[in-house]
Amino acid sequence: MLKWALIFAVIALIAGALGFGGIAGASAGIAKILFFLFVVGFLVFLVMGLVAGRKITR
Repeated sequence: MLKWALIFAVIALIAGALGFGGIAGASAGIAKILFFLFVVGFLVFLVMGLVAGRKITR
């Protein structure tokens, strides 16, 4: 998912440099959404890994 966020961020930067405002705004919005979904997923799996690690050591 981070791969897609980076792809849309690059598309937004290129479109912004070329002056395509609508495409740049849409791509930037998609990149932001995907980035935050990636961060939330990472945090969820991090907490799950920590919880599972504690159960094994007990």
